[in-house]
Amino acid sequence: MSLSDELRDELAQIAPVRRCCRHAELSALFHASGAWHFRGGHVAVHLDLAGSAAARRAFALLRDLGVRSEIRTYKRRAFDQATRYQLHVDVDAHALLVLREAGVLSATGAPLEHPPKRVVGRSCCRGAYLRGALLGAGSLSGPRDPHLEVRASGVDGARFIADVAARAGVELGVAERRAHTVAYAKGHDAIAGVLALTGAGDTALRFEEHSVLAAIRADANRLANADEANLVRAARAAHRQLEAIRALGVDALPPHLAEIAELRLRHPSASLRELAAKARPPLSKAAAHRRLQAVVKLVETE
Repeated sequence: MSLSDELRDELAQIAPVRRCCRHAELSALFHASGAWHFRGGHVAVHLDLAGSAAARRAFALLRDLGVRSEIRTYKRRAFDQATRYQLHVDVDAHALLVLREAGVLSATGAPLEHPPKRVVGRSCCRGAYLRGALLGAGSLSGPRDPHLEVRASGVDGARFIADVAARAGVELGVAERRAHTVAYAKGHDAIAGVLALTGAGDTALRFEEHSVLAAIRADANRLANADEANLVRAARAAHRQLEAIRALGVDALPPHLAEIAELRLRHPSASLRELAAKARPPLSKAAAHRRLQAVVKLVETE
């Protein structure tokens, strides 16, 4: 099962309690995956959905709002021959009233590209609208290179989705593709924000856990690289010190430099801290560094 399917299954388990949230979720479903047909002056609409869970959620929403619908299936013509689900609704007087209230159809029965702002006026309704959009035409990939997007029929529809998310504190981008437009989010934090708004807590937690692991891994790699760089610098410095000591000879050095020079010859791979501890009396790391630097400068000035 793909991550998109898992997300739809989780979202489909959330049943809106308030009627306004039912309208918002239904509105997003129709705007994301609905189609309208005019036959002899009569309007018929249907939803085209990718999974059985989303189809059951849409069927339950319509039933709770008193709208009759019929579920049908068909095989997609694409190479994977995936099963698609359609909910067909004959728009009678009551269905027309519900779809108008949800901002799916205008007062004259014409389809709207996006609902009026009253449909998403409450914070709970904004979460419901985003949930319906993801159920209807959302996709999610990750957790590595995470990407979430919601298809819309046009630029205005995608911008409306982005605006709904922005009012809830989550930024979505809008991109035009060849045949459609999408509102999208990239990165663990942005996607986790969208998922939290829609109530997909399990999927959001999975992304947050991956984000934490990725940050820990990045820190570990950074520290490992820093340690490697420090080791390289220390090895090069020790090599220069050894060359200077051998060029000068320990006996030619002043007493305060001879001791640290002798320690370097005996312990060529030891760190400055280790050399300083072996001196008698023990030196500080800074003092050991200054004395070895003084040896190197003696060679450079000759």
